[in-house]
Amino acid sequence: MKIAVIETGGKQYLVSEGQKIQVEKLPQKSGDKFDFDKVLLLVENDKIEIGKPYLEGKKIPAELLEEKRLPKITIFKYHSKTRYRRKKGHRQQVSMVKILKI
Repeated sequence: MKIAVIETGGKQYLVSEGQKIQVEKLPQKSGDKFDFDKVLLLVENDKIEIGKPYLEGKKIPAELLEEKRLPKITIFKYHSKTRYRRKKGHRQQVSMVKILKI
């Protein structure tokens, strides 16, 4: 069993080989192959490697499948008795990534 913990977009993800994950938008184009170089933890069978904070020389190859936008969320600010109301919407952009190998 091979698993790893990677960091991207200020968040950490526990990944395994062949897994598809949704991460913050990446600068690559759809279909591009790239490497996650911020590897925090690597587990291969009984061998565990922990970085301080990252593992030197370790990379996790991945492929960008698609870029999309999540459903809209509504932000509504309201102060009672002062006629203050603000309504905004936001759609977060995300990238779907497939982990190729660990």
